[in-house]
Amino acid sequence: QLQASGGGLVQAGGSLRLSCTASGRTFNNDAVGWFRQAPGGGREFVAAIRWHDNSKYYADSVKGRFTISRDKAKNTVDLQMNSLKPEDTAVYYCGVSFRAIVSSIYQPQRYDHWGQGTQVTVSS
Repeated sequence: QLQASGGGLVQAGGSLRLSCTASGRTFNNDAVGWFRQAPGGGREFVAAIRWHDNSKYYADSVKGRFTISRDKAKNTVDLQMNSLKPEDTAVYYCGVSFRAIVSSIYQPQRYDHWGQGTQVTVSS
């Protein structure tokens, strides 16, 4: 089971840190990804990390502003979001893909489990 937390309301230019925690299971040969969904839109890839080799992947729209990281001791994956923009406003979901194949990391349909989502709202 995945739990996403850390969302909130922030002004443009501000920062938030999201956390994805797995309960009942330890991340292993997985990819853990963050996706977001704005009202009326589809689930959009934001960032992902492959647990076993720490490879990181980012959407072009967030490169240089967002950083994904893992904490093995806590079994969590965090998303540090800096220089937030109003267009970052969305519900953010974390998901786990058991296969961690690079070509699949960007596709939400390749993920096996999802957390409940956390709202991020960036005001202008």
